[in-house]
Amino acid sequence: WQCLPYKEQLKYKQQQVLDNLTRIGKVELNGVQPILGSVKTEEYRNKLEFGFSNKRWLTPEEIASGNAYTQNGAVGFHTSGSFDKILPIEQCRLMDDVNNRVRNAIRDYGYEHQLTFHDQREHAGLLRNMMIRNSNTGELMLLMQFCITDDTEKAQAEALMGYLAETFPEITSLLYVNNLKYNDTIGDLDVITFRGNDHIYLQMENLRFKVGPKSFYQTNTDQAYELYKVARDFAGLTGTELVYDLYTGTGTIANFVAGKARKVIGIEYVPEAIEDAKINSQINGIGNTLFFAGDMKDILNKEFITAHGQPDVIITDPPRAGMHKDVIETILFAAPHRIVYVSCNPATQARDLALLDSQYKIMGVRPVDMFPHTQHVENVVMLERRA
Repeated sequence: WQCLPYKEQLKYKQQQVLDNLTRIGKVELNGVQPILGSVKTEEYRNKLEFGFSNKRWLTPEEIASGNAYTQNGAVGFHTSGSFDKILPIEQCRLMDDVNNRVRNAIRDYGYEHQLTFHDQREHAGLLRNMMIRNSNTGELMLLMQFCITDDTEKAQAEALMGYLAETFPEITSLLYVNNLKYNDTIGDLDVITFRGNDHIYLQMENLRFKVGPKSFYQTNTDQAYELYKVARDFAGLTGTELVYDLYTGTGTIANFVAGKARKVIGIEYVPEAIEDAKINSQINGIGNTLFFAGDMKDILNKEFITAHGQPDVIITDPPRAGMHKDVIETILFAAPHRIVYVSCNPATQARDLALLDSQYKIMGVRPVDMFPHTQHVENVVMLERRA
């Protein structure tokens, strides 16, 4: 959406949210507030992933020249509609310039030392993926994803890691993983710390959050703070409430609202994220949180509610697919006085709100722009139980 002035982007995102809620959800909207624009419109991301490929995306001009295939390895973003093609990125302005310096140095090193770039169809090639994370505490994480199949490639990978450690001393968490699978996910793989820590910290108000390579944290640091303030305000906590925080991730929302609640229970699918959530409570001196790891639809059931208490408030921040119908049924059984629904996909949010509509009325809506220059928009909805 870079063709649109930012003010126009916000106008269309606001309309997108309202269209989804009314046309898909067919729910009555009360308390609609104007969209909250991003503090930054460039260099706003704290995390970027770039893929490597031996099949670079070629322009028609490059193909016509006949010389385009002489240097075909590329690092950048996957092109839409082609899983094995990479659009080379020389400069990305979504993050601080450190991402460009590190990425381009790895690319040039790969060319100079004739490292193989990954072939998605053949599932071979040493350089596969890289993830870079920075933080507002001055820390920097780099995770290299290799496909190491023999001793030669292992030596090449370790030499590259040594080069990165020497060239970029600002990297406080230098990690790598060997991925021989058919996809780039690393949730089930061992991450090796080459130098520094296996995590970084991000700051929000007076809280510090530990974030590891497998942890979820909102990628727009400054705007995440604004998003969570909206969620906290919508929760209307007075200090006496039992709060359930569903899809808690590393416990950012749970720990963020804990100071205004009696107790907060967080549930998350990724075990490593839950361990970080527990540590985040410990390092911030928060003693009124409790965290559980597992599939939401399996953990959050009637037995869980009976064992841990009926929540006064449920805060839910599900992935783009929204909530499983079993989770919605359990929420209806739990019958909290208030629900705060944070969503990165207003379409699936609208679908879920329609299922909650029989027992809950929407009393607040606040879109939040986390991703300037894209069509994506977050939305926070506050619901109260019908009388």
